[in-house]
Amino acid sequence: MDVSSLQFIGADFINRHTHYPALVQQLQAAFAANDVLVPNRHHHDFKNEGNRPDSTLLLMPAWQSGKDAGVKIVTVNPENGQRGLPAIQGTYIYLDAETGTLKAIMDAKALTAKRTAAVSAMASSFLSRTDSASMLMIGTGALSTNLIYAHASVRPIEQVYVWGRDFTKAKAIANGLVGERFKVEAVEKIEDVVGCVDIISCATLSKTPLVLGRYLVAGQHVDLVGSYRKDMREADDDTILRSCIFVDTYYGALHETGDIVIPLQTGIIARESLKADLFELCSATKPGRNSSDQITLFKSVGHSLEDLVAARYYFSQL
Repeated sequence: MDVSSLQFIGADFINRHTHYPALVQQLQAAFAANDVLVPNRHHHDFKNEGNRPDSTLLLMPAWQSGKDAGVKIVTVNPENGQRGLPAIQGTYIYLDAETGTLKAIMDAKALTAKRTAAVSAMASSFLSRTDSASMLMIGTGALSTNLIYAHASVRPIEQVYVWGRDFTKAKAIANGLVGERFKVEAVEKIEDVVGCVDIISCATLSKTPLVLGRYLVAGQHVDLVGSYRKDMREADDDTILRSCIFVDTYYGALHETGDIVIPLQTGIIARESLKADLFELCSATKPGRNSSDQITLFKSVGHSLEDLVAARYYFSQL
């Protein structure tokens, strides 16, 4: 191909061209249609010299016949912090499915952040109360601001609280959102506000639960975005027991996240405790929230369909 015609879609472009309602709509249509082929993720660990920690290569492909295809390539290098580099590096390769020609190379970190937030918002549109006006954001990483904007795009959010282990980071997020239609306040203790909000969104790498069921109240929606490994947990057993549980995909929930795998292994819940996945919610095969006092919980692990839909969305805006 002519390299001069190759499109590179970087983080700045993705940040400037994200309209969450539109991205949510496209993701919902794709989950409802369920015509994107998604093979299992490839996971390869490889040795480094000496006794340094292994690095990891992840390959996440997806394609839709006659339309488009793509693969997200991610490397995880634990010692990159010593080099002044992020531990996770990623690129998305976007292709024409019929010809195999390369259409664009995209910044995978920005792409993943936006589609992850949009998926949580899409799930919230099925699971949170339609009058949800307040939100607690637990976590101060790259996803936190995206999750706030995304949830506010589907619900009439007026008040947002932000908690992080480093209070200065929580305050920085609050200060960065001054002037939005919703008020944002940093808090030092989760328990001070967790029982007063309609939506609780959690995006951390915690191995110790941060969302505790004893503080939850009727009608809340819990959005768990972290806990992408079996040894990580963001919600305790009481939260799991009190909630109606929904997941993005059954495979991911049953194999990859401690928030589901650990309660299953200990007998706290059974496989039947998972009420529906996104394919079923979006196609109206199964219902979401069915009462105003129900506590709903959505566990997001990630799916390559989401990456392909997001890549298609951003490429269409060139």
